[in-house]
Amino acid sequence: QLQFVESGGGVVSPGGSLRLSCVASGFTPDYYAIGWFRQVPGKERETISCIARDGSITHYLDSQKGRFSISRDNGRKTAYLYIDNLNSEDTGVYYCAAYRVICLSAPNEYYYWGQGTQVAVSS
Repeated sequence: QLQFVESGGGVVSPGGSLRLSCVASGFTPDYYAIGWFRQVPGKERETISCIARDGSITHYLDSQKGRFSISRDNGRKTAYLYIDNLNSEDTGVYYCAAYRVICLSAPNEYYYWGQGTQVAVSS
């Protein structure tokens, strides 16, 4: 099955940080852009950031882009999302997915979705 496998979520106190990982399973992610997404309770899935095949980065949450950092390690078939200064509004399920070469804003354009990793921000 072609998909990403996400990990690194958990329960974090407000103001804390996390590094999420997603590993490609069944395919080589080198030729794809990789996006990170989240779905918080009661809202639609939204695109956080994307790193294209050439390493260029696009952030889609303009008001919060300073708290999110995306990177990739093709040798490990892995992408990462570092989240700083977590708050309760960051609680949700975080996913990664791929698109051909370039980044797009719409989650429904992406594929190879994994099951996600749950993040809960709580004191």
